[in-house]
Amino acid sequence: MNLRFSFKNATIALTIVNVLIFLFLLRGLFTSSSSSSSSSRRIISAQLRYIKEAREIRLAMQPLELIKRVKEIQQEASAGHETDVKQNTEAVDLSKRLKAFLPTNEESSLKALEEWRKRKMERARQRDLEKTGGVSSSKTS
Repeated sequence: MNLRFSFKNATIALTIVNVLIFLFLLRGLFTSSSSSSSSSRRIISAQLRYIKEAREIRLAMQPLELIKRVKEIQQEASAGHETDVKQNTEAVDLSKRLKAFLPTNEESSLKALEEWRKRKMERARQRDLEKTGGVSSSKTS
């Protein structure tokens, strides 16, 4: 048997070895990327779980009852301010009518107007005390 080792045969053998090495490396590359993608999926799901837990903790820490009560107080205060403005407007209107009706008895009309104002303010204070007293007693029971 006459085995001749020529450049042509050496080139073919080297090409076959290179193709086998390339296929082996290619297979290793694909298996490592698929395992890294599954690990990256685990990392992403852990991060999402962490974000979800952080959001739930943040929502649980909000003082919702306090915020609700502050809003109620603000609404009560604005309603009280509107009634004060309305009462003052009524007092001015009443004063004008009294002045037009009794121009000679101005001092007594002013005194009567002042007494009327005081009674209205006292009634408003009593209503406010009843409202706040009722709210605090319902909260404690």
